[in-house]
Amino acid sequence: MSDTTQALIAEAVYQNRTWSLGTLSDRMFARLFRGLVYPQIWEDPVCDMVALGLTAEDDIVCIASGGCNVMSYLVAAPTSVTAVDLSPWHVELNRLKLLAAQTLPDHAAFYDLFGHADRRGNVALFDRYILRRLDPEARAFWQGREGFIRRKALFSRGFHRYGVLGRFLGAVHLVTRMSGVRWDGLLTATTLQEQRVFFDTQIAPLYETRLVRFAARRRASLFGLGIPPAQYDKLAADAGGDVIPVLRERTRKLFCDFPIAETYFAWQAATRAYKPEGDGPVPPYLERQNFEAVRAAAPRVSVWNRSITDALAEAPAASKSVYVLLDAQDWMTDAQLTALWEQITRTARPGARVLFRTGGAADILPGRVPEALLGQWVYDEAASATAFATDRSAIYGGVHLYRKA
Repeated sequence: MSDTTQALIAEAVYQNRTWSLGTLSDRMFARLFRGLVYPQIWEDPVCDMVALGLTAEDDIVCIASGGCNVMSYLVAAPTSVTAVDLSPWHVELNRLKLLAAQTLPDHAAFYDLFGHADRRGNVALFDRYILRRLDPEARAFWQGREGFIRRKALFSRGFHRYGVLGRFLGAVHLVTRMSGVRWDGLLTATTLQEQRVFFDTQIAPLYETRLVRFAARRRASLFGLGIPPAQYDKLAADAGGDVIPVLRERTRKLFCDFPIAETYFAWQAATRAYKPEGDGPVPPYLERQNFEAVRAAAPRVSVWNRSITDALAEAPAASKSVYVLLDAQDWMTDAQLTALWEQITRTARPGARVLFRTGGAADILPGRVPEALLGQWVYDEAASATAFATDRSAIYGGVHLYRKA
C-alpha cells in the first residue's frame, strides 16, 4: 500500500492524536483498511435510492465500499457517479465489477462471478473475458495473492467469506454452532412470526452468555463489522453505555422485521452467501432484469483511492446533486466534518441531497458543523424516518437525509 493511501486512512481514523488506549484502537482499526473489508456492503441501496429519488439527471458522489451500492445506483442511469474509498482493495473491486459488467457475455456469467462467487469455472471466466482488459496495475493486483490464494481465485472459493466482514461472520458462525443454533429455522421460515420464533429461541439467548457479553463489550470485537472505536461509543451511548441491548435490538430487526425471502442481508449473516439456488434476494445490480441497465451505465463511473473531501475539492462548483456518505462521518472530528460540508455545499446544485447513516440514533451534525454551513440545508425528517424503517441492513441507529435549502 502506498504512503499516500496510508496517510489517507490515518487522517480518516486517528481521532486520538497522542498516545493512549484510544490511539491503539484507532491504529488497529486503520490497519484493517489496508485489505478487503467488505466483500458485500452493509447498507441497503433500495431504501437509499427511494429516499434520494435518483434520476437520470443526477451526478452522484459516494463512498465505494464493496461496490454493491455503487453498482446498484446504475439502475437509475445517473449522468455520472464518482466513487471514492480509502481501501485500495475496495477501489480495485469496484473497478473490477464495472469492467466485468461491460465485458462478460451475459447476466449468468456476471452472477456466477459476483452472486454465486464460488463456481469452479469463475477463474477461467475471469481469465477469458476480464484479465486482458485490465490495466497493468489492476492485472498485477488480481494475479497477486491473498495469503496463499490468488485474489482472482477468491471468486471460485466463496468470495463473501473473505475480508474483515467475512471473517467476522465466520467467527459468529463458530459461536452459534457451539451453541447449537440451527439456521434452517430462519432460512426456511415462511412468515415473520416464524422468524421471530427463531430469533427468540435461537439468537436472543446468546446475548445472555458470558462469551458473547464479554466479546461484545470490547471495542475490537466489532471491528469486523467495520465499526471504528468512535462509532462503537455512539452505539453504546444509545443504551446508557451498554452495547448489548443495542446489538440485540438490531439483530432482532435484521432477522424479524423483513421477510427472509426479501432480505439478502439476513442470508449473508446466516450463510455468508446469497441463496445458493440463485433465486433469492440480491442487491439490485445482480438482478437479471437490471443487468443491461447496469452494463450501459457502467462507463459513467469513476473510482478513486482518496477521501471524499479531497475528491470534492477538485470538483467544479454546483456540479453535484447527490452525496452518499455511508457512515463515514461517525469517524470524523468536528474539523473534518466542517471541511467535508464546506465542499459539499460548494459543489451542490439546487435540489441536491445528502444521505448518510449513524451508529447512534441521533443526527450528529447539529452543533458540530457551523450553522453558516448547515443552515443552507434542510433536514428531511419524514424521508429519514422512512429510510431507517425500511433499511434491511438493520445495523445502524439512523438514516439521515438533507436537502439543499
